[in-house]
Amino acid sequence: MEKYLKQKLILFFIFVAVFLIQGSVFAQTKTLTLDEAINTALKNNRDIIIAALNVTKAEAAVDEAFGYALPSVDVSANFSHFLQKPKMSFPDFEALLTNATYGILFDEGVLPVDNSKFRPMDNKLQSFAQTNNYEAKLQLTQTLFNSAVFNGIGASKIYVDLSKEELKRIVSETILNVKKAFYGVLLTKNLYEITNLSFLNARNNLNNVKAYQKEGLVSEFDLLQAEVRVENIRPALLQMENALKNAKDGFKIILGVEQSEDIDVVGGFEYEPSIIPSVGETVEHALQTNYSLKSLKLKRDVDEAFIDLDLAEYWPSLYGFANYSYAGSSDNLKFNNYSSAMVGVTFSINLFMGGQTKNRVEQSQIAVKQTEHQIGMFEDFISSQVKQKLNELKKVEALVEAQERNVNLATRAYEIATIRYKEGTGNQLEIENADIALRQARTNRLQAVYDYIVAKSELDQLLGGSIDDYMNIFEKN
Repeated sequence: MEKYLKQKLILFFIFVAVFLIQGSVFAQTKTLTLDEAINTALKNNRDIIIAALNVTKAEAAVDEAFGYALPSVDVSANFSHFLQKPKMSFPDFEALLTNATYGILFDEGVLPVDNSKFRPMDNKLQSFAQTNNYEAKLQLTQTLFNSAVFNGIGASKIYVDLSKEELKRIVSETILNVKKAFYGVLLTKNLYEITNLSFLNARNNLNNVKAYQKEGLVSEFDLLQAEVRVENIRPALLQMENALKNAKDGFKIILGVEQSEDIDVVGGFEYEPSIIPSVGETVEHALQTNYSLKSLKLKRDVDEAFIDLDLAEYWPSLYGFANYSYAGSSDNLKFNNYSSAMVGVTFSINLFMGGQTKNRVEQSQIAVKQTEHQIGMFEDFISSQVKQKLNELKKVEALVEAQERNVNLATRAYEIATIRYKEGTGNQLEIENADIALRQARTNRLQAVYDYIVAKSELDQLLGGSIDDYMNIFEKN
């Protein structure tokens, strides 16, 4: 009895351990909705992280540009001690004073004239510096006029707008890529389920045929056909398993998650028809709202701002300044202190730089023309893409409706083939053909729905679809 209880306890603990292990495995699978997948990709995508940092950098550049227009206050101080004082050649003051004194005394008759008293006048090395010196200085400088400074403020603001638009463009493209990959995984999952259902149908049919063959109701040939059908579907099922794994691996790359992480997707994969807008209005709307086109137009504005910055070299600069200094000097650290203050204006203008400014302006003007041509080319590209996507939507819309009817017909044909075989009026070939037709019809319908969803998403991205719900990720705390 005791041995029996021990065995029961061992089996119980083994069951609990297996259950916990299975639970931990299943807990590792992360199931994502479309919105969750988009948010994950936006947080992990390195291009978006870089673009967001560029926005912060551009905003800091605006503050920097304003800083050049604000007053500049500098404080400096220095202390020096001469180990050996500097000297310079200067007239001999001692000889000069001696000669002047004797000259007066001789002229006034105080002393008899004695020319030997006069000393020769030569230069001698003399020092006018004291051993210890210090100075503390406060200086205020204010830009009164500088065209480059004022134009730089405007250019930096335009650059902020450009960096924000670039962020929106990358976010929009990332959302499109996530949608395509997300629905790609859903498509592969559905195709796997279709193949698996076909495999289960074939296996059930094989079991039925085996039962009929034991009763002597069907021939061995029918049994062989049923077995061949099962084995023919098995490689397709394995292929779809690999395709699903590859689709998830590609999806992980877009999400920016580790390849070792187990993920799955959940969401609707149904056809939702919508009103297809007219070509003219859609193209015009795209030309106004497309994020890439907006970025190019802002780039042109930045290029034009650089022309103004280059032209600023022709204009003069005017600065006002004021300073106050306190200084002292001494040979024995008993300083003689003094202070001074000054205000003034500095004016400067370049008269000639070897044609550098002219050539810089010319280069900036060429850059503007290049951007304008890029804008024109991209507008043509957008118009072409919008028309293409509208045509795809119309074509796929008609195809989906046709495939819906085809799936219903194929389903009914499979049911009839199965019934006919059970009644003894059909054969295995009819069931196999009906199953292949049903599988192909379901596959074609799913592919058509996927094509419709992708075309609709691509059109929405071309039209600058709203991404405001996702931009809060990049708002500053």
